Amino acid sequence: MKSYRKELWFNPPTRVAFINITPQIRECLRESGVREGFALVNAMHITASVFINDDESGLHHDYKEWLERLAPHEPIRNYRHNDTGEDNADAHMKRQVMGREVVVAITEGQLDFGPWEQIFYGEFDGRRKKRVLVKIIGE
Repeated sequence: MKSYRKELWFNPPTRVAFINITPQIRECLRESGVREGFALVNAMHITASVFINDDESGLHHDYKEWLERLAPHEPIRNYRHNDTGEDNADAHMKRQVMGREVVVAITEGQLDFGPWEQIFYGEFDGRRKKRVLVKIIGE
């Protein structure tokens, strides 16, 4: 069985961002040489997410609006976590809703997606460098 590991780094210029990382994951799969197996893709920061959905700008806008209603950034004083000097309690909650990682089957050397599925890095406390782990195992 083959095992492959790579870290992808991102530095979004905005506090909240959704980045389609499917091309980078496909490149990792090519590098791994795995034809049958699984790819794990997970955010290595507790204020970021990895999720699968459609690459459609209206949907991304709706996600941002919905998440902001669920866990608004302001007023910062509403969160006990921010008493520590942080201002990102909302980002922790948004990550919890959107999830930490995805696992995708690999079949015949391809990511085995359903229609329209893409992998996204979701950032909720950006403007600094963060990473995503890609772990691929299989034959």
